[in-house]
Amino acid sequence: LVCFFFFFSRSSAKLVAPLGCLVSRQKHTLPDLPYDYAALEPHINAQIMQLHHSKHHATYVNNLNVAEEKYKEALAKGDVTAQVSLQPALKFNGGGHINHTIFWTNLSPNGGGEPKGELMEAIKRDFGSFANFKEKLTAVSVGVQGSGWGWLGYNKEQGRLQIAACANQDPLQGTTGLVPLLGIDVWEHAYYLQYKNVRPDYLKAIWNVINWENVSSRYASCKK
Repeated sequence: LVCFFFFFSRSSAKLVAPLGCLVSRQKHTLPDLPYDYAALEPHINAQIMQLHHSKHHATYVNNLNVAEEKYKEALAKGDVTAQVSLQPALKFNGGGHINHTIFWTNLSPNGGGEPKGELMEAIKRDFGSFANFKEKLTAVSVGVQGSGWGWLGYNKEQGRLQIAACANQDPLQGTTGLVPLLGIDVWEHAYYLQYKNVRPDYLKAIWNVINWENVSSRYASCKK
């Protein structure tokens, strides 16, 4: 977190970054999973979950902290070139941290089935039926070229649900403006050890562990 205030004098106004603000940021940490690594079996096996969480997500967190520290130093020095050069690392690792933090809560050993209440009504309104929604999100996720994510998001301006795909670790809200409700990770590390190169099989299986209570809660929160 970096904060600024304007310092006014009779002759000029200067943008000042107080030292206390520059050093007050707490480092990002790897969130604990709300279930055991083996809890999502047989749909996602324990080996995948352990590597995905303790290695891949942890790497994004560590690299994000390094990039933010370097950015803080560049900001303090007024080095705009360095600030610009750090943007890709901040976007990639920051997006990886944001996306996975959502992803873990979108999954549950008690998941699957269909949503209820307001979310289900919104899905029927915006996609015709749950089956149509499921088919469309699956198709968008299968169709991601290379690595990336399939998302169900909420368009606040239009007041409706929307499906989108993001490349790499691009965060949904930061790149499309949609509020993320449900993310499906289609990087190879999310499924390859179990499903090999058959991404559609992974996407068929993941619906059995979708935590609709979490998705519904996110939907209710973003409508407030």
